[in-house]
Amino acid sequence: MLFLKRKVQSNIQRLALCLMLTVSLNGGAQTSPYGLPFVDYTKNKISYSKDSSEMMDFFRKVDELKQGKRAKVTIVHYGGSHIQAGFWGDKLISNFQAINNFEGGGLFIFPFKLASTNSPGYYKSFSSGKWKRFRCATVKEMCENLGMAGIAVVNNDSSTNFGIKLTNVHHKKFNIIKVYHNFNASFEISIPESIGMQVARKDVKEKGFTAFAFETYIDSVNFKLVKLDTNRKDFMLYGFSVENTNPGFYYAGFGVNGASSNSYLKCNLFKEQLETLQPDLVVFSLGVNDTQGKDFNKEDYINHYDSMIAEVRKASPSCAILLTTTTDNYIKLKGKKRRVSNSRTATAGEAMFEMMETHKAAVWDLYGIMGGYKSMANWLKAGLAAKDKVHFNARGYGIVGQLMFDAIDKSYKYNSKVK
Repeated sequence: MLFLKRKVQSNIQRLALCLMLTVSLNGGAQTSPYGLPFVDYTKNKISYSKDSSEMMDFFRKVDELKQGKRAKVTIVHYGGSHIQAGFWGDKLISNFQAINNFEGGGLFIFPFKLASTNSPGYYKSFSSGKWKRFRCATVKEMCENLGMAGIAVVNNDSSTNFGIKLTNVHHKKFNIIKVYHNFNASFEISIPESIGMQVARKDVKEKGFTAFAFETYIDSVNFKLVKLDTNRKDFMLYGFSVENTNPGFYYAGFGVNGASSNSYLKCNLFKEQLETLQPDLVVFSLGVNDTQGKDFNKEDYINHYDSMIAEVRKASPSCAILLTTTTDNYIKLKGKKRRVSNSRTATAGEAMFEMMETHKAAVWDLYGIMGGYKSMANWLKAGLAAKDKVHFNARGYGIVGQLMFDAIDKSYKYNSKVK
């Protein structure tokens, strides 16, 4: 009877939290935006180093976009499974596009379905062929020619089709697509004539992509890949830059399941490819997989970030850097039957604030906002996280994305010259 009573009480508490969340999201009066008592909304802000000029420059570019003086503002977001899932990025870029009802800009799309792994929901990828996956997060799947996305797929079929389709509202259509690939002379990539419109093609070998420009706006495209000879194996596909020449935000969510702070440093085409995007803001949300590792230490963590930021600055010298503190997470330790709260996460957060000054960066303290140590258990009880207490679910990621945008937007409005 005591067990049943506690179970009923637990269910009532969970239902109350869900009702509070539902009321808040539908405009009900709450003292906090989402009705989540364990979230520290006072920390939902952007912290700056003594030199905040680069973030101020980013805000200036947003002003220029709103004024019609600039066609595009580019945001690149690096992470692991938090970012590959796509929910966080979907909410973030939806809000940015809504600033001025923008429909232009674009997206970087990686065809995760071809790699047999989970994909964001704001686009679909498809193929009739067989592809092999390579990614920077595991030794077994690593190869030396990975680029800015940290993942690639390889095909050796005699003939195959592949393509993408946009599915969401923040980017409905495009009129340019750049296919990043390895320019293997044994393969020919083309768009079937059945598309029924004129297409201008340009091979830009020195930058690693083939660009196709369409006479009108489309929401999907199909490519044909033909193997011309057997002299060289492997057509390697790194992804697509889908671009709309109308004004708007361009978003590249580079997330690879299992990636840590040193994973992207293994990609020898990282700088070369990132240079083609010229990001205005680079957001780093790496750290969960670092803190899950038994050999984690703050010095190595900082060194990896130092190296990664240096590569980003080589690719786009004037871009702003926003560091995200690592989410609270639980870890399976040897000899323990259950996962326990991961105390290393606080150390990773301290490192972010140290790097803030070193790199003239900004910090968004997600660890503090979500409630700090052991807070992931509260997100789970509220129905916003996965049972592993490492990942959020779709609703949870949506809230994280909204919180991040709210913090950036608050700082932008305070510093904006356009009212």
